[in-house]
Amino acid sequence: MSKKVVALGGGHGLAATLTALRSMTNQITAIVTVADNGGSSGRLREEFPIMPPGDLRMALAALCGDDEWGRSWAEIIQYRFTSEGALNGHAVGNLLLAALWDRDEDTVAGLDRVGALLKVVGRVLPMASHALDIEATFENSIGTQIVRGQTEVATTKGRLKSLRILPENPPAHLQAIQAIEEAEWITMGPGSWFSSVIPHLLVPDQRRALEASRAKKILLLNLDIADKSAGEYAGYSPIEHLEILHQYSPDLHFDLVIADQSTGGQEELRSHLSTQGSELLVADLRDDHELLHHDVKKLGLLFAHIGREILVG
Repeated sequence: MSKKVVALGGGHGLAATLTALRSMTNQITAIVTVADNGGSSGRLREEFPIMPPGDLRMALAALCGDDEWGRSWAEIIQYRFTSEGALNGHAVGNLLLAALWDRDEDTVAGLDRVGALLKVVGRVLPMASHALDIEATFENSIGTQIVRGQTEVATTKGRLKSLRILPENPPAHLQAIQAIEEAEWITMGPGSWFSSVIPHLLVPDQRRALEASRAKKILLLNLDIADKSAGEYAGYSPIEHLEILHQYSPDLHFDLVIADQSTGGQEELRSHLSTQGSELLVADLRDDHELLHHDVKKLGLLFAHIGREILVG
C-alpha cells in the first residue's frame, strides 16, 4: 500500500522531490511556497491580485500523469515564450493558472482543474490562503541590510539575522493542514533555505501542524557547492542551516536528514543530529550532468530504500 506523503518546499528542489516520490506512491500532496516575486510570476502578481503561479506550476508538472497525455501537457505548461514582446519569459502554465484565477476561480479549484488536465499523481496546494512576500535582515559588509522579495532574499550575501513573511501570521490553507495531519511521511527540502524551506515554518498553523504530526519526517539538505560565497550559502555549514531551521521551529523533529556524499563535515553533522535523535543518511544524489541539481532517479531509489529499510511501520 502506498504511503500518504506531504512534500513541502518550492521551486526546482520541490519539483525534484516530487518526481522522485511519485515512483513509490500515488498519494502525494505538495505544499508550495507562494512568495515568488521574480520573472513571469512577479510580473503577473503586479498585474493581477493572484498567487504567484510559478512554483505551483512546477509542482504540477512534476506530478503529471506518466503517459503520453500527461507528459505532453507537462511540457506544454512548462513552455516559456521567447519574443520581443509582452509574452517574453512567460510560461504557458503561469498564464493558464492566472486566467483561471482571474475569472474568479478559487485558487485550489484552479490548481485541481489544471491537475486534472495533467492527470497528476496527487495534489498541489499553496502553503497559505493568499500571496505572501518574504523580508529578511542580513548583516554584511555594508552593515545591516533589509531586503524584501523571494529572489532578493535568496541571493543576498551576509549573515541572516531575521526572516519574516508579509503579511505576518497568514492563515494556512485548511486542506494543507488536513494533508499534514493525515500524512505518514513528511519531506522538506531541498531548495533555497531562506526563501523556499523556512517560510513554511512562518505560517503559524502550518508550523504547529508539522510539530504535532506523528508522521516520519525527512529533511533533504542542499547539495554542497564549490562557491561558498554565493547567496544563502555564504559562510554557512549544514549544521548552521539546521540551527536556523530549529530557531524558527524548536519543536520540529526530523527522523531522517539526507545529505549528498559531497557534503563536508559529515561526522560533525552526524554527531550534531544524534543529539537530537535524528539519523543522517548520506548517498550519491547529485545529477552527473547538472551538478547543481539532485538526480531524481537516484533520489527515487533512495526513497524506495527508506520505505523498505528505515521507515517501515
